[in-house]
Amino acid sequence: MELNEYNTCVKEWADALFRFACKCTGNEEDARDVVQNSFEVLWQKRQEVAADKAKPFLFQVAYRQSIDNFRKQSRVRYTEQPEDSRSVTPGQSDLKRVLERALTKLDEQARALVLLKDYEGYRYEEIAQITGLNETQVKVYLHRARKVLKDYLISVENII
Repeated sequence: MELNEYNTCVKEWADALFRFACKCTGNEEDARDVVQNSFEVLWQKRQEVAADKAKPFLFQVAYRQSIDNFRKQSRVRYTEQPEDSRSVTPGQSDLKRVLERALTKLDEQARALVLLKDYEGYRYEEIAQITGLNETQVKVYLHRARKVLKDYLISVENII
């Protein structure tokens, strides 16, 4: 991959990667770190990664870093409640607020799978490549995640 191809990748995929990382990590600062680290890894491996394979490569790196970040933070104990960056701004609709809360009910892997499939539009085989799961596992985990989302969304407490 040449420098101009790398710069094109940054322009084309930085925003989508940031949105994905934000949804996975739930924190804009962590998401920025994930995106920066993902592009750093792409730069370091630019000789090995073809330009047409850069998007799946970036999302794979971001996915793995988000999982690592989640595991690291689950071991850290806070004495104060950290500020939740997923809090709703005054202009957000009630539906968006409910969907954001529903996504927080999923574990990190399930959330990432739902985001990759339903938000970013990846195919099952691409998700399998990104996550290191096989295609059947992706389908099963997505089915389970969607069931959790459905159960949460139709529960009485979420009726707007």
